[in-house]
Amino acid sequence: MTTGAKFAWGFVVLIAILHFDFWLWDSTSVVFGFLPTGLAYQAGISLAASVAWVLVIRFDWPDGVEEWAAQDEVAASEEGA
Repeated sequence: MTTGAKFAWGFVVLIAILHFDFWLWDSTSVVFGFLPTGLAYQAGISLAASVAWVLVIRFDWPDGVEEWAAQDEVAASEEGA
């Protein structure tokens, strides 16, 4: 596993831990004048999760998956012909 992959998976674990925002449960403040703080925090976690998955795909995607899928499509089309 490369250093980038370890970082990406570590980021996923960190986001999973930070997802449990027990410190904002009793907060009555709002962000932008209408958005509850807990909901804004969860929106931020969702954006961070999308970045995390982009990192995982970039650094830990298995090599050769696309070639393997293309070979299966070619074999299936040859059997059907």
